Amino acid sequence: MADTPPDHLSLDPRSPHFDGDTLQRGVGIRFKGRERTDVEEYCVSEGWIRVQAGKTVDRHGRPLTIRLTGEVDAYFTDGAEEGEAEAHPS
Repeated sequence: MADTPPDHLSLDPRSPHFDGDTLQRGVGIRFKGRERTDVEEYCVSEGWIRVQAGKTVDRHGRPLTIRLTGEVDAYFTDGAEEGEAEAHPS
């Protein structure tokens, strides 16, 4: 796998930008210099993220999201740890 996450990724399995293998590896988002853990979808090249808008849900029970624009940096959170854990089984 590449050392950089995809440019556009979504947590919603219905989205064409969903990638379960990449999500299992762990992707972290830094938005405007701050770590974010509530990101539903992001696009690095266009500079935006989608986050849940409070506890509001639509008529199907899915969370409503808002789009925030700014500098987005995506990175893998557990790339090195996985390799070490597989090399040294307990």
